[in-house]
Amino acid sequence: MKSILQASILGAVLVATAALPQGSGIQRTVVERADVSVPGREAVIAHVEIAPGARAGRHTHPGEEISYVEEGTGELLIDGKPARALKAGDGFVVPAGAIHDARNTGSQPLKVVAIYLVEKGKPMATPAK
Repeated sequence: MKSILQASILGAVLVATAALPQGSGIQRTVVERADVSVPGREAVIAHVEIAPGARAGRHTHPGEEISYVEEGTGELLIDGKPARALKAGDGFVVPAGAIHDARNTGSQPLKVVAIYLVEKGKPMATPAK
């Protein structure tokens, strides 16, 4: 029974992770997904880890991203705004639909907890052109 439960959990994590675009050097793992009080929206909590020198890749979300930097240093790049340096303890919000990227500028993994408040039924993230 325990191995069936473990296999089910692993399968759910793999499916949830596959729903987010993955660049080289980035790992996104969905921790929780739930409905919120706004009709047609859901909250998705994910743990994001970007390897030293890697970047997330330019993309958008069908809703807001609210994030907290757990460890490491990096840079948040939102089109039309100045680059923003990030370090452990920082928080940031990416507006819905904004084209953005994040990169690790340090020598250790950049670890972020991200909460997405997005439209249900839409792709979690879409690569930008």
